[in-house]
Amino acid sequence: MMSVIKNPYFIFSCLIFWFNQFFEKYLGLFIPWVHEYLDDLLAMPVVLGITLQVYRWIHPQKENFRFSKTQVAIGCLYFSFLFEFLLPRWSKIYTADIWDVLAYGIGAVAFYVLINVNSGPRSI
Repeated sequence: MMSVIKNPYFIFSCLIFWFNQFFEKYLGLFIPWVHEYLDDLLAMPVVLGITLQVYRWIHPQKENFRFSKTQVAIGCLYFSFLFEFLLPRWSKIYTADIWDVLAYGIGAVAFYVLINVNSGPRSI
């Protein structure tokens, strides 16, 4: 069994997210499609991965704990609602984009298949 923070897909997601932020914020390098969708694509693997690792530290099942499909879907829906519906209505710095929702969904599936793994029984 592997902890989340040692999972190569989680590490890769975090590194790519960090490099993208570095290039955008410190170097001023913006690649259109990457700038618009990469962070959204990586949001679920990074956020759910960190959350899963914290749960594994505190949950009685430890490394056998795994998010259910429903829990991952709720996380994806939460991000979609917050960042693509609610925040664009409150602030002009946020823009609603249906393609971001698709990116969250793809990221959630990638998280579920590649990071949310163990060899023990699934949690409910």
